[in-house]
Amino acid sequence: MKLYYTPGACSLSPHIVIQEAGLSATLEKVDLKTHKTESGEDYYAVNPKGYVPALKLDGVTLTEGPAIVQYLADQKPESGLAPREGTIARYKLQEWLAFISSELHKSFGPLFGNAPDAVKKEVAEKIQKRFGYVEKELDGKTFLTGEDFTIADAYLFVMLFWARKHKLDLGAYPKLAALFDRIAARPRVRETLKAEGLEL
Repeated sequence: MKLYYTPGACSLSPHIVIQEAGLSATLEKVDLKTHKTESGEDYYAVNPKGYVPALKLDGVTLTEGPAIVQYLADQKPESGLAPREGTIARYKLQEWLAFISSELHKSFGPLFGNAPDAVKKEVAEKIQKRFGYVEKELDGKTFLTGEDFTIADAYLFVMLFWARKHKLDLGAYPKLAALFDRIAARPRVRETLKAEGLEL
C-alpha cells in the first residue's frame, strides 16, 4: 500500500497509525500547490478531491482520513489502535473521529488561507471552544477513549500540532497539553515526525 502525504498535513495521522501498527507502506510526498507527487504523478489522478491523505491499495484508493485510519487499525487488530467492530467502544471511537473531522479539522481551514484577521480570530475562538469540550471529556482518562492510545488520539494530535503552529492559546486546557506531550513522547510518533521533517 502507498500513503500519499504532505508533511504536517492531516495525512500525519495515518502516517502515525502506520508506524504505531507496525505496517509496511510506501510513502509518496504530495505538493498541494502544484498537485504533483514527488515522483511526478498528477495527484488529481490519484485523488480527484485534490487533498491528502490518500491510501492506494490493490484496486482501490481510500481518500478520507477517518476511513483510512480505521482501515489501517483493522489490518493489525492486535495493535489495540481501534476496538473490535460491533462494540460500543468502536462506536465511541467513530464518534470521536467524526467530531474531530467536522468540528476541529474543518474549522482550521481559514487559518491556513488568506482570511482576514477578524475571521481568523473568530475561527480561533471557535476552535478553542471545541478544545474546551475535549478537555472536559479527558477528565480521568489517559487518552480520548480511556487508557489506550487509539487512532482518534493520532488524529487529535494533528489538530493540537496545528494549534501550536498557529499559536492558539490553549493555556486553559492542561489535560490537552498533557495529552499532546504524552503522544509526542511515543517513540513511533517521534519517528513519524522525523520522517516528515517536523519539529515540535
